[in-house]
Amino acid sequence: MAIVPDTKNWTWVLERECPECGFDSGAIAFDDVPGLIRANAAAWPAVLARREARERPDESTWSDLEYAAHVRDVFRIFRTRLELMLAEDDPAFPNWDQDATALEDRYSEQDPATVARELTEAAAEAARAFEAVPAGSRQRTGRRGDGSAFTVESLACYFIHDPVHHLHDVKG
Repeated sequence: MAIVPDTKNWTWVLERECPECGFDSGAIAFDDVPGLIRANAAAWPAVLARREARERPDESTWSDLEYAAHVRDVFRIFRTRLELMLAEDDPAFPNWDQDATALEDRYSEQDPATVARELTEAAAEAARAFEAVPAGSRQRTGRRGDGSAFTVESLACYFIHDPVHHLHDVKG
């Protein structure tokens, strides 16, 4: 059975604590994000080493492997979006259908050890990219196809919720 796509607009996480995972994006500083990225990435190899990493807990929930492959791609996508914001004035981000990507890239069939390595590498690149942002560039803007506007700072705080939330998903 296919997973029902998540169509929620999660930008509300910038305004209040997530009731599911408890993460409060509004309570973190931009300078905290690289450390949060690294800490999150460090937890995933153990998740992917579980014997049941490929198993879905139920028909409507991704497996640990699928969540990890998604988080790997989140690190890549948001590094690219950050780079776009720093290179262009108020760029529009290309749309990313995460559910289509999960199917097209066959997340459920990927090798857990490879995903762990790729996730760790993508996280390291994202952390370095956010660390390298000059203080004077943190108010540069960009926007999603749905019109949601971000500064570099708000993008960082919005983005970090996703890997934190999904680590919560796999830890239960």
